[in-house]
Amino acid sequence: MQINWTEERNLTMLTDYYEFTMSNGYFINGMKDKIAVFDMFFRNIPDGGGFAVFAGLEQMIHYLENLRFTQQDIEYFRSKKIFNEQFLDYLANFHFECDVWAMEEGTPIFPNEPIVTVKGPIIQAQLVETMILLTINHQSLVATKANRMVRAAGDKLIMEFGSRRAQGYDAAILGARATYIGGCGATACAITDRDYGVPAVGTMAHSWVQMFDSEYEAFRSYAEIYPDDCTLLIDTYNVLKSGIPNAIKVFDEVVVPKGYRPKGVRIDSGDIAYLSKKARKMLDAAGYSDVKIVASNSLDEYIIRDLQIQGAKIDSFGIGERLITSKSDPVFGGVYKLVAVEKDGEFIPKIKVSESAEKITNPHFKKVYRFFDENGKAVADYVCIHDEQLDTENPITITIFDPLATWKKCTLENVYAKEMLKPIFQKGKLVYALPNIHDIRKHCKEQVDTLWDEVKRFENPHNYYVDLSQKLWDIKNELLAGLQK
Repeated sequence: MQINWTEERNLTMLTDYYEFTMSNGYFINGMKDKIAVFDMFFRNIPDGGGFAVFAGLEQMIHYLENLRFTQQDIEYFRSKKIFNEQFLDYLANFHFECDVWAMEEGTPIFPNEPIVTVKGPIIQAQLVETMILLTINHQSLVATKANRMVRAAGDKLIMEFGSRRAQGYDAAILGARATYIGGCGATACAITDRDYGVPAVGTMAHSWVQMFDSEYEAFRSYAEIYPDDCTLLIDTYNVLKSGIPNAIKVFDEVVVPKGYRPKGVRIDSGDIAYLSKKARKMLDAAGYSDVKIVASNSLDEYIIRDLQIQGAKIDSFGIGERLITSKSDPVFGGVYKLVAVEKDGEFIPKIKVSESAEKITNPHFKKVYRFFDENGKAVADYVCIHDEQLDTENPITITIFDPLATWKKCTLENVYAKEMLKPIFQKGKLVYALPNIHDIRKHCKEQVDTLWDEVKRFENPHNYYVDLSQKLWDIKNELLAGLQK
C-alpha cells in the first residue's frame, strides 16, 4: 500500500509568496495563457562527487496531480487586499494543463542539464516552482549521499537509521525512501515500510538492556520472544567483557535449543574496528561464525572505507544523521529557471545572465541525450534544442566540445544515443507509468554501473562531459552578444 501524502494534505499553497504576486501580475497583463518553458537543473554535485542521483519524481507527480485551491486559500488571498478578484476566480477553478518531462528516478544526473522541464501557461508553470524544487532537491540529495555510502560498503548492507535526526517528519519518511533508491537495503522507519515498501528492520535500544536487572536477563528475554530473528545490542556496558559473553550464553541456552540460529550482534560505540575483530574471534570460537556483526554510530562513506581498509569484521552498517541529513553537504542547490516563451507558434529563447559564468543559464526549450559506448558505458551527455533529432536506434559518430573551453573537442565513434527526459504529463494528464520502489532502486544500480570508475571516485572524480549542441551554443552566444550592445 502506498499513501499519497498530497491527497491527505493539500500542498498547493506550499509556494513562495512572490509566485502569487507575479501570477496576479501576469493575469492583469493578459498573460495567463502565454506559454513558458522552465528547466530545473543543479549547478554543483554534493560532496564534490562525480554525479548525483535523481529522486523525488513520484512525489512531484502526486503534487501536480492534486493541484487545487480551496475556499480557505481564496479567502486568505482576499484578506491580503492586493489580488485581483478575477485572478482569485481563476485560482478557484484552477486545472493543471502543463506538459512535463523528467529524468527517471534513480538516474545519475550531472550539473547544468535539465532534469525536469515544465511547459505550459506561465501562471501554472510558475506556481509549481517551489514544490518541484524542494521535492527533487531533498530526495536527490539524500539518494546521492546514500549511493556514496553504498559504494563505500561494497557488498555489505547499509541500513538507514536516521529518522530521529531528520529535519522533520516528511524528511524522515521520504528521506528513507530516497536512501533505498540510492542503494540502502533497509530502514528503521516503520512508516516508510508501510507506505512505500522499503524493508523495515530493528531490534533493541540500550534502554531495553537497562530495563532489566542484568544484561544477561535482557538478552535472554529478547531471545525467548524472537528466537528466529535474534540480534543483540552488545555495547551497553562492555562489549568484550560482558556483551559478547552474555550474547553467546543466550545463543547457547535459548536460540539454538529452540532450533534456530542467532542472526547477529550490534556495536554502537567505541573503536568499532578493534571491537569487531575481537568479537569476531570470540563468536567464531563459540561456533557462531555465521552470526553477523552490525556497526552503527556516526558513520559515513569515509569511515566505512577506512573500516574496510583496517580489516574491520563488519557485515553491515546502520547509518543515521550523516545519511538522512547528508550532514557533510546538506544543500542540493537545484534551481528552476525560465528558458523560453512561445510566440506565434515559435519558442523564443530566454537567458539569465550573471557575472559568474557558472550562473549563466542555458536558454531555450531543450532535450538531453546520453551517449553510451559499445560496452554500455556512459561517456557524455548532450544538451540540444527540442527539435534536434539524433538516431537512437543505431550507433552514431558525433563531435562534441566543452561549452566553456570550446577548443576542447572530442569525436565519439560508434556510440548509442538515449533520450533522457521522459514525458510525464501532457496537457496536465499523467502519461507516465510509475515504477515501484524496488524497480527504481534496481534502475539506479544499473545506471550507476554504466559510469566509469573514475567518475565514481570520492575525491577528485573525473569530470563527466555535459556538452551543448552547436545550435544551442550558437543561440546562447548570440543572446549574450546581443545583451552587450
